[in-house]
Amino acid sequence: MIVTLTPNPSIDRAVFIDALHRGEVHRAGGGRIDPGGKGVNVSRALAAQSAATTAVLPIGGPEGHLLEELLDDAGVDHCSVPVSGTVRMNISVLEPDGTTTKLNEPGPELSPAEVDALLTATLERAAGAAWVVGCGSLPPGAPTELYAVLVARVRERGVRVAVDSSGAPFAAAVAARPSLIKPNHEELAELVGHALPRLSDVRAAAHELVADGIEIVAVSLGGDGALLVTADEVVHARATISAPLSTVGAGDCMLAGLLHGLSSGQSAPDALSTGVLWGAAAVTLPGSRVPSPDDLRGIPVEMTRTPDLTRTLAT
Repeated sequence: MIVTLTPNPSIDRAVFIDALHRGEVHRAGGGRIDPGGKGVNVSRALAAQSAATTAVLPIGGPEGHLLEELLDDAGVDHCSVPVSGTVRMNISVLEPDGTTTKLNEPGPELSPAEVDALLTATLERAAGAAWVVGCGSLPPGAPTELYAVLVARVRERGVRVAVDSSGAPFAAAVAARPSLIKPNHEELAELVGHALPRLSDVRAAAHELVADGIEIVAVSLGGDGALLVTADEVVHARATISAPLSTVGAGDCMLAGLLHGLSSGQSAPDALSTGVLWGAAAVTLPGSRVPSPDDLRGIPVEMTRTPDLTRTLAT
């Protein structure tokens, strides 16, 4: 069982257009809505592969009711914590070449009591879980230390905990020493305070974090694949997608595949390959759709323990 906490979930509306021109009227060629938020996406990806998961999230307003209906339709087990505000709705504008423009609302303001209720619900469901995952941005009112508190309380219960966030909440969580973190290239650079232009720079930054007590650092690098670093291993994996449709949620699907692999007994390199496969499959799908088992077929993943560390990374 993998339990996800998404403090700031969303309804994700994707709109498909030929090209985005600022200030002009566009006629969409189609659209779709999906449950959103990083942790929700992780649980959706797991559920789509018939893996056990529970998503913990705040629910409020008419968008909250719609979000619950969408999760039910997707077969995602969820624990809804009532809040007085309304779940946000995010908009993604997708162009044929895969270019994605996102407009994200801030989300509802949570009271201290609502934040405590989210943590309590997550800890209650952590019993017997393989992993607890805290994912995404924090809504207004949530303390910067929310993920750090989650890490400490979950580890007290002997459960492994992962965090995928950014900014000050992510830095605070990293200082609390989660078992695994999954920043992207930009988030890792922000965390360590300097640019990481080459794969060697990413490896060095990840090694520093492992030396500070993080068991696994997995860095998603977009088209450059992903790098996983532990105290004993450095592994790079990559899958090339020639016709991407949408990058929304691809990193979340990668994290879902990685954690599923680890919780299923795969080695760290094999789990990384699973994660990269799930993330690459997500890029072939419209909007924030998550891959089914059929979507994983035919996507080759290249994995190596001796990557070209001189490789310059795309920004």
